[in-house]
Amino acid sequence: MSLRHAVMAALLEGDASGYDLAKGFDASVANFWMATPQQLYRELDRMESEGLVRAQVVRQERRPNKRVFSLTEAGRRALREFTAAPLRPGAIRDELMVKVQAVDVGDAEAVRAAIEERMVWAQAKIARYERLRLRLLDGRSEEEYLAHSERVGPYLTLMRGLAFERENRSWGEWALTVLRRRSAATT
Repeated sequence: MSLRHAVMAALLEGDASGYDLAKGFDASVANFWMATPQQLYRELDRMESEGLVRAQVVRQERRPNKRVFSLTEAGRRALREFTAAPLRPGAIRDELMVKVQAVDVGDAEAVRAAIEERMVWAQAKIARYERLRLRLLDGRSEEEYLAHSERVGPYLTLMRGLAFERENRSWGEWALTVLRRRSAATT
């Protein structure tokens, strides 16, 4: 998967400036794709040159003009082709897991601190995702939302991100318990 597919998926929510996309990325696709604003702007320029998005200049008073991007029919077609293509196996690259793998010969206290830090990050993401979930539901039950909302993809990916961060927190609690027990047994 490339950044362009994540950008096109984000533009399904509606037209957006690069700035709005960067902000919205954090609230919509950050649970499965990360990108810096610079990466987004470069990709938007490439996508515009390839006809996947269209940019319209919006004049603003007291502010610089901004470009607002919309998904073209070619972009929608590319997104449909992407969703139809077979999956490639995913890969997890996680520096914390390398540290945990080496905990037996490394600095166990530093590894425990890194796990605790990951748990703090996970809890912050859980809180943010829960707020986003409530905003999406907008007073409706989950069943109502899933049956009647125009799009369910954002909710489904949000729930996957929420489950992932809950599992990060749960795994962290378990791993810390194991490391504390081992530490106590050797002292």
